Amino acid sequence: MEWLGINAGLGLAILGAALAVFLGGTGSSIGVGIAGQTSAGIMSEDPEKFGKLLLLQALPGTQGVYGLLIGFWILIRLTGVEVVTVDQGWQLLFACLPAAVNGLMSGIWQGKVSAAAMNIIVKHPDASGKALILPAMVETYAIFGLLASLLLINRVVF
Repeated sequence: MEWLGINAGLGLAILGAALAVFLGGTGSSIGVGIAGQTSAGIMSEDPEKFGKLLLLQALPGTQGVYGLLIGFWILIRLTGVEVVTVDQGWQLLFACLPAAVNGLMSGIWQGKVSAAAMNIIVKHPDASGKALILPAMVETYAIFGLLASLLLINRVVF
């Protein structure tokens, strides 16, 4: 089925890939921004804390990577496929949604939890390992979204 000269199934599949990349990247950029604001404030008072804050700042960036992986995985799955039916396109689009939506939401919340964990380090620099566990708990759900999307994408039969 074509719409405006475009294979509709292929268009839906690419839309799913684009959503995973876009929403995962958006969640990461917001989360890293939130954590970065807190980190910058802390380092303006104590630049020596940079090393302890860096990982907490970077952690919300993983959702963008997961979205990018899903986007590439869709493109890899479509390599050599002559025709993508509308049904297959919808399946691939919906298969991308766990990583896309989880990436958006967990990236934002992980940034907030990372910022809060940075405040632990301000008062207790020796507790940086414990502080890291808090945003890592949010990461779990981003990984669940990634795994769900990978499993769903691999279930689409061409």
